[in-house]
Amino acid sequence: MSIFSSIWDRIRGHRKPAAPAAPAPQAAPAAAPAAPVAPAAAPPPVDVEAVLAAMAEAKGGGGNWRTSIVDLLKLLDLDSSLTARKELAGELGVHAGEHGSAEQNIALSKAVWARLEANGGIVPASLRD
Repeated sequence: MSIFSSIWDRIRGHRKPAAPAAPAPQAAPAAAPAAPVAPAAAPPPVDVEAVLAAMAEAKGGGGNWRTSIVDLLKLLDLDSSLTARKELAGELGVHAGEHGSAEQNIALSKAVWARLEANGGIVPASLRD
């Protein structure tokens, strides 16, 4: 699983649901028309900042997760090592500054916020800019 997928899954509270048991087929009356199948509803958008703020509060802080990629990864209980951040930079196409530099970490943080929004998260402009 990619690092970004892990970030997004943690924010959404992703849990792999158990496969539901298939209901036993029932015979329909011969004269009854088949019921239309409704399309699956899209998942509701996720208020990313609210979720992360609640997580930080539950942990008694959370550091500066709004601007620090390291603190964000730590808040989500993910690997925040230089190796992990290099991999995340590769996934997101971030090529600003040297690996581990403040320039790259800032660019990486902004790229994560932009990707969270692109995946259906509600991200305030203050986090994307």
